[in-house]
Amino acid sequence: MCLPIIICTFAAYNEGFMDLSIIVPVYNVEKYIRPCIESIFKQGLDDTGYEIIIVNDGTKDRSMEMIADIIQQHKNITVINQENQGLSIARNNGIAAAKGEYILMPDSDDILIENSLKTLLEKALETKADLVVADFMNMTDEEINHFKSSDQKALVFKEKSGEQLFLEDLNPYQCYVWRTLFRRDFLLENNLTFVPGIYIQDVPFTHECYLKAKKCIRTSWLLIIYRRGRNESATFSFNKKKAKDFCIAIAKTWELTHLKGLSPQVQDKLQEDVFASFSMIIWIIIHRIEKASDRTDMIDFMKQHVPDLWFKNGVKQKLESYLYRYLPHFFIHGLYIYTILLKK
Repeated sequence: MCLPIIICTFAAYNEGFMDLSIIVPVYNVEKYIRPCIESIFKQGLDDTGYEIIIVNDGTKDRSMEMIADIIQQHKNITVINQENQGLSIARNNGIAAAKGEYILMPDSDDILIENSLKTLLEKALETKADLVVADFMNMTDEEINHFKSSDQKALVFKEKSGEQLFLEDLNPYQCYVWRTLFRRDFLLENNLTFVPGIYIQDVPFTHECYLKAKKCIRTSWLLIIYRRGRNESATFSFNKKKAKDFCIAIAKTWELTHLKGLSPQVQDKLQEDVFASFSMIIWIIIHRIEKASDRTDMIDFMKQHVPDLWFKNGVKQKLESYLYRYLPHFFIHGLYIYTILLKK
């Protein structure tokens, strides 16, 4: 449940309908938030045609101070102030407040490539696609400083169904929401929201969007620069809370296998995607969770949230599925011992 929020609106015309809402959650990113917001205003867009919704998720540093002058200078910025509740609820609150026909959700430490958004938005408005999925670049701080927007790729659009997009383009390790323009009514009509309070909330959200979308646009046009390095230590530093969040993300994604009308090809890929996440969390439990009791707790937690997990492609998947279902403690501790022996 969302706690009360305070919304500060700086634009008189924000009450009406517009083309685009850009939602930027902010939490302890004082070093990166200004370049992110500045990049939004380098897209060749008229301020009256879009809004920026900055969700201050109870940041404890000077993030909001770093962009205070930008907020005052531009009338199309709305600030939502809330207690720290995590990225999922920050995005959900942003979506609830959005008035744009399309929604973009960049991370607050990333950068939109100059003049990359306008072309995508025009295509979205023309086609009324549920999703417009672009490409991105993965860079360190130093590489960002030397990047030139002239390195942009050729502009080619491909119209696809949601099923085609899912089968051909969804990488289960890259379920990034910030590379996509979402049609707001599509999200609202399908009740598509982020699971509150969990890590890797992008995974179930992106899978569900692809599976429920009808008309989609895919392009290799570069939209955003993902800042590599800042989040890597957080991504690979797991504690029990993060591991349990991962289990919930797996459970929510597995629930999608029960959707009606999925083709056999979609079912197979969806199960393969979940198996990729399952293999990763098992690796994490074995390599990052030190206490045997904690490993037991983790596998029990996963069993509680997704008891019917079953994979069928190949002997390895079938064996792991059987052990997970019927001998979960033997499965996790046996793998741990096997790993220790391999290291020795």
